Amino acid sequence: MIWVGVAIALVGALGYALGAAIQQFEAVRDGATLTLMKRRRWWIGGFIGFAGACLHAVALSLAPLVAVQPVSVTTLVFAVPFAALMYGRRPRRAEIVGSIAVAAGLLGLMLLVPAHNSIPVLSDAAALGLIGCIGLVVAVTFLAARWVRGPLKALFMAIGAGSVTGTVSTFVRVVGGGLNGDLSRLLHWFTLVVPALLVCAVVLLQKSYAVGYFGIAYAGVQVIDPITSVTAGAVLLGESLPTGAGNVIPALLAAGVLIGGTITLGRLTPDRAAAAPRRSGEPSAPAGPPVEGAVGDVLGAGRA
Repeated sequence: MIWVGVAIALVGALGYALGAAIQQFEAVRDGATLTLMKRRRWWIGGFIGFAGACLHAVALSLAPLVAVQPVSVTTLVFAVPFAALMYGRRPRRAEIVGSIAVAAGLLGLMLLVPAHNSIPVLSDAAALGLIGCIGLVVAVTFLAARWVRGPLKALFMAIGAGSVTGTVSTFVRVVGGGLNGDLSRLLHWFTLVVPALLVCAVVLLQKSYAVGYFGIAYAGVQVIDPITSVTAGAVLLGESLPTGAGNVIPALLAAGVLIGGTITLGRLTPDRAAAAPRRSGEPSAPAGPPVEGAVGDVLGAGRA
């Protein structure tokens, strides 16, 4: 069942990547405001991403976090070409190299984690503590993002968003993996936490996408998400982590590759998206918050 879960997670990763690329294109153009709710393509991206997330949830009900979460790393390799296609260009060499480096480094780290399947158990106190810690992370990262610009701003926001998506995966693992064929176990407040955190994750993701640096924003989410969930799995659910001196050197090498790929993505210029022309007689959409650099210039020209 572990391999079945991994295969389902791979298909879900493809859908999640495509949905993210579509939504990022709309977020850059309109800003992370309620204007996005009027964009049909943003909704299409959301539905595609939601389908991918559902498959990921199914995978988590069949296999442990330490086996499923590394598969989500592949979304980065899928998402960068999709995003380039949305802007009518070929992927830049630095995008490809950076994406592969981040994916390879994170995958190397995750493969060092031993995978075994067991029924996850999470106490109410531990669950509340997890939510509180993640809330603090989001508050700190988004406060820090207010004082920086460019790729660093996108990265800080992505860290906050990734911590929330990783928490969603943790609760999905607890709810789905703990059913054991008994649907009555869904009648628990953990089940309500999942959609609430999903809404928060969607909002935070759009905020990070709207900065314009899709590569660094998406990489940040994909790095923090599995790190958060695997850490929660080890600390709160009793899942195994690698031990022994033989794992230290490979882990350091993988971390070095991951950091190098992240730096490469962070040095890229932001994507540009021109606002679509309005139809005759159509009221103008409310202006969103300013977006850094050239993206803001393009949006300003479009509104003018």
